Parts: sequence; structure tokens; C-alpha cells
Amino acid sequence: MHIIFIDGAQGTTGLRLRERLTGRTELCVMELPKDLRKDANARRAAMQEAEITFLCLPDDAARESVRLAEGTGTRMIDASTAHRTAPDWVYGFPELLPSQREKIAGADKVAVPGCHAGGFAALIIPLRQAGVLAADALLSCFSITGYSGGGKGMIAEYESPGRTAEYGAPRQYALGQSHKHLREMCCVCGLNSAPVFAPIVGDFPCGMAVNVPLHLQSLERSVDIDGLRALYKEHYAGTRAIRVTTADKAAPDGFLSANPFDGRDDMEIIVCGNNERVLVTARFDNLGKGASGAAVQCMNLMLDLPEHEQLAI
Repeated sequence: MHIIFIDGAQGTTGLRLRERLTGRTELCVMELPKDLRKDANARRAAMQEAEITFLCLPDDAARESVRLAEGTGTRMIDASTAHRTAPDWVYGFPELLPSQREKIAGADKVAVPGCHAGGFAALIIPLRQAGVLAADALLSCFSITGYSGGGKGMIAEYESPGRTAEYGAPRQYALGQSHKHLREMCCVCGLNSAPVFAPIVGDFPCGMAVNVPLHLQSLERSVDIDGLRALYKEHYAGTRAIRVTTADKAAPDGFLSANPFDGRDDMEIIVCGNNERVLVTARFDNLGKGASGAAVQCMNLMLDLPEHEQLAI
């Protein structure tokens, strides 16, 4: 029996995570009484007992939990932004690189990717690994996400009966080009410059589509759209959670929706366009492969359990 503790189990990701883990016979999920959820001594005692501690907290609180856990022996999976670029933490995206799965399995500290950043990395890393995209490439990215990615506050705003008409239309945010995922996007992908990033929240709860437009003539070596698609297929060959497809299969009516992966834990890479201009898209659930689903996958690897146990793939 593996003992699990979720620090911050009342947030959006924490609640999803608890739902996923409760009922698994090989796991015991520890719960703190409501009056002890912020008690440092109670949390540290839970960490000392737990084999894995999940951090589903704001960044500063996650850093404090890491300090609190020192000497307890617990292994940590952080769902916040706090440690995604820290050198002593392993990035929790098993399919990203050939060695990533083994690194996660042996790690004591794993940082789950951000939803926008994870989709961006899934699109850019294969190009970087193949030598098609240079470190000094100047990129842009637009990402459409469901409102659950904004946590309880945004969920309440969107589901309020008294909301204004603006909530019914897509809303772009982070207009000052200072989104907190930009550092992660650069660090993980080995880019010298952050992309021009346009995140957009839509009037649907879950799902997202991260998009990167490319001029093929700007790449480091000549490749047509079929070659680009083949590159992605080779990079993700043998993985269950990521598949590569075409626009006619992903959007047979010519419209690419961001929410078909609601409730799922896998990801779809879509390569569309022509031999001059291509749009590559990562489509997944912002609370699945983009949050709690990714955390469960990492936990399974760290505990030597079947990697995709309790995942909707």
C-alpha cells in the first residue's frame, strides 16, 4: 500500500487529483481535517508518513511546503509553477524526451508542466531535437483554453448567473507579454527568446488547443509538411498518450475545436497547412494532460505502477 498526501486538496487540481486517486486499492490517500489543512505541524507529519506528496498550491505556498518537507523523506510532485525550471526538479512530461520517463521514475522531486507550456513544449521539442528549429528562433504562439484553468475564482465568474456578456466571447489575456509560463516555455525548449504569446480563455470548462504557426522557409533545414508530420510521428512513436494526426481527421468540417479532449489524459498533435506555412497544434484537456492527469502519470512511474493506470487514454 502506497501512502499519498495531497497538500492543497481543495483547489481545482487538488480536487481532480483526489477524485482520481480515491478508490485505487494500491493507494491510501491521507486527508487532514479542515481545521488542520494550514497547520504546519500537521502537514509535516502527513509528509513524513507519505511516500508521495502532491503540491496543489499557489507558488509561494508550494515553496513553503518544500521547505516544510525537508528531512521527511517524502517524494514530491508539484503542480504549481514554482519549480518547473528549477535544476534539481525533473520536468514531469514522460513523452517529451527519450530519457524523461526514466528520470521521472527515479526522481524525488517532479514538477508537472503548465498547461500552455506543456502544449508548447510538445510542439517545439521535437523540432529542436531534430535540428529543424534553432535556439534563436523567433516564434509566436496562441493558446485557447477552457475557463477551469483559471481555478475556482474564474470558474465562479464564468458560471455566475449574473455574469456580463463579455464572458460569452473568447477573451485574450496576459496582454503585457508577461505570462508566468513564458519562462518555462523558454527553459524547457532551450529557446533564447520567449515567443509572442497570446493566451485566450473561452466559454467552455475544459480543453485547450496550443498553436504555433511556422514559415517552413524559416526552419534550419528544408522540410515540407509531410516531412514535418513524419518528424512528429517519429518523435512520439511508441507512446500511448500522444498521437499525431492531420487536419482532415481532427477537423473534418474545417473547424478545429479546443474541447474534444475534455475528460481525457492524452494529447493530439495536429499538423495542418501547406508547404509554405504550417500550423501545429497540441490539443488536450487543461486539467488532464495539462494538470492532474499528468501528475497521476508521474506518480505511477515513481511508484513503479502501470504508467497509464487510472488515466483516460
